[in-house]
Amino acid sequence: QVQLVESGGGLVQAGGSLRLSCSASGRTFSRYVMAWFRQAPGKEREFIAAISWGSGNTYYADSVKGRFTASRDNAKTLHLQMNSLKPGDTAVYYCAARFGSLLPGTTERNVDYWGQGTQVTVSS
Repeated sequence: QVQLVESGGGLVQAGGSLRLSCSASGRTFSRYVMAWFRQAPGKEREFIAAISWGSGNTYYADSVKGRFTASRDNAKTLHLQMNSLKPGDTAVYYCAARFGSLLPGTTERNVDYWGQGTQVTVSS
């Protein structure tokens, strides 16, 4: 059974940093794209970052490019380093997995597995 478990969310002041982690288990993810989405109150869930588990190549939404960095390690853990956080980054952050290559892009519709989400709150 595939499980994606996020951790690392919390409350941070604007300009601060947080590092989210996603522990993946239940299968081999070497041919998967791992992604991060977020959903703010009253808004649709949006894609923010993806990383190919096999190659390590990454892709980011414009809203987080240059501030967020996705990475993965050999322990089947995905990370999202978030710097220069803004109040607009407040949302529930989800880890996701999709079988395939980095392109075409990752959307809600083509995700195979989801984590349960972790809350990130950025105060002004």
